[in-house]
Amino acid sequence: MGIEIERRFLVENEDWKSHVMLSEDFSQAYLNSSVDEWATRVRIIDNTKAYITLKSSINGLVNYEFEYSIPTQDAIELIKLSKYKVTKTRYQLKINKKYWVVDLFDGSNSSLKIAEIELNSESEEIQIPSWCGQEITGIKSLSNASLAKTPISELSVQDRMKAKAY
Repeated sequence: MGIEIERRFLVENEDWKSHVMLSEDFSQAYLNSSVDEWATRVRIIDNTKAYITLKSSINGLVNYEFEYSIPTQDAIELIKLSKYKVTKTRYQLKINKKYWVVDLFDGSNSSLKIAEIELNSESEEIQIPSWCGQEITGIKSLSNASLAKTPISELSVQDRMKAKAY
């Protein structure tokens, strides 16, 4: 079974940049509009790899996630057909022997920077880097699917934080 356990944080400054190991450009679209059900995501990474992902929240920290490679041309067509899109650059980092990512969003979400770490269990202890600010794990309105439907430029981070969690 595909399970993803992750914590998410707003990024407060640029101190994370000295830890970057790799960056990739992501184009992704969502084929359904409800964030309360399964999200169906199509993603292209660096215009060379494409995936379709089915994702559903179990409790905000834990998600079902099933991801499959698909032909890039199919992904391009599906993204064209979707009205819910997100583009971002993902930076991969290694801090305290753990892998983190920082997503810098483009377009209507360009003011947003989010750090994520995948965990091996819900109870795993982590050291949160100083450049991580408010934890946003489980805040549905700050999920990529929600940001594709209602970009950050249409609703402030503060207003999104008041929204109901998963």
